[in-house]
Amino acid sequence: EVQLVESGGGLVQAGGSLRLSCAASGFTFDDYAIGWFRQAPGKEREGLSCFSSYDGTTYYADSVKGRFTISSDNAKNTAYLEMNSLKPDDTAVYYCAAGTCHWQLKPFNFGSWGQGTQVTVSS
Repeated sequence: EVQLVESGGGLVQAGGSLRLSCAASGFTFDDYAIGWFRQAPGKEREGLSCFSSYDGTTYYADSVKGRFTISSDNAKNTAYLEMNSLKPDDTAVYYCAAGTCHWQLKPFNFGSWGQGTQVTVSS
């Protein structure tokens, strides 16, 4: 069974940093790509980044390019999202997901999801 568990969210001031973790089980990163998404209240789920370990493909949304970095530790079967220069607009529930990494970063390309972790950025 594929399972994903996010952690690392919290409250941070604008300009600060957080690192989110996504512990995966039931598959390896050679089987599926990892994606990070977020959803703010009243808004659609937004794709932020995805990474395919098996071919090295990486994509970022324009909204986070240069500020967020996706990575993985295959030995730990854990993916990460390093978030820097955080803004109040980054406040949302952040999700990791397993599926297919495509430049459009659409949720329908990902079939398995974690429960999400809240990130709140204060001004």
